[in-house]
Amino acid sequence: MSHSQTYEVIRPVFRDLIHSNLTLARIATGHVWTEGPVWFPAHETLLFSDIPNAHMYRWTPHGGTSLFRQNSNYSNGNTRDRDGRLLTCQHATRSVVRTEHDGQLTTMTDHHDGRRLNSPNDVITRSDGSIWFSDPTYGILSDLEGHKAKPEQEGSFVFRLDPDSPEPTIVSRDFVQPNGLAFSKDENRLYVAESGSSHESDVPSVLKVFDVEPDGGLGKPSDFASIDQGLPDGLRVDQYDNVWCSAADGVHVFSPDGELLGKVKTPETVANLCFGGPRGNMLFITATTSVYAVHVNTKGAVG
Repeated sequence: MSHSQTYEVIRPVFRDLIHSNLTLARIATGHVWTEGPVWFPAHETLLFSDIPNAHMYRWTPHGGTSLFRQNSNYSNGNTRDRDGRLLTCQHATRSVVRTEHDGQLTTMTDHHDGRRLNSPNDVITRSDGSIWFSDPTYGILSDLEGHKAKPEQEGSFVFRLDPDSPEPTIVSRDFVQPNGLAFSKDENRLYVAESGSSHESDVPSVLKVFDVEPDGGLGKPSDFASIDQGLPDGLRVDQYDNVWCSAADGVHVFSPDGELLGKVKTPETVANLCFGGPRGNMLFITATTSVYAVHVNTKGAVG
């Protein structure tokens, strides 16, 4: 892609967030549906999922791509907790699992109110040690990204799992299919992607935002921004509180007030993204069959 094809500048301030002379580099390809990128600074390693292939991969700047986990149980979203451990949403086990420092897997949760979860999709953590995840039905709709099954939950919810608790709490029932999650820099707001238009055309492709209450609950949602190409999936917040969100044509970047600043254009539909790299200023993008990277002029809100 040429420089002019990589970026769409809508507001001049967007130029301050990118290096307009740089283009996307495709750092991995040959996959089916890439998802869940997460950067581990201590190892200078990017991990990501290929859901239909039920594999997880690692990428390093000097070593390229290699297999990380051969049977990932159709892993989707990944994140790093505050102790540097990997948290993963697994469709096959309908669970959120943690990879301990010795490599062992710990199931954090797989049920709510005595019934199996749908298929945890995206996961993030808060500084109080709580784990937040979305639970749409994508992993049980067919055998492509999990195992086809009937939902046991009454809907598709956003959950909070408090430290030392095996039972997650429903914090939002406001979605047809909740997807990507991200906190604002001060953790006082939660952004959630509504991706229900994947199967119901009348569902708006929006990011919703909630105020996070002192007790860990959520206030009433409001529409933060609309995605004008495809639907929102994964998202991240940068150090200036801008929201970077996946879309069909690339990554859409919104100001803290929800104004569209610009787009990082990609040749494939984007599923998710994260910030990372040795200096934290690389944007990694999982987009259908490939993973792309480009240096930007910002870093993630969470180091």
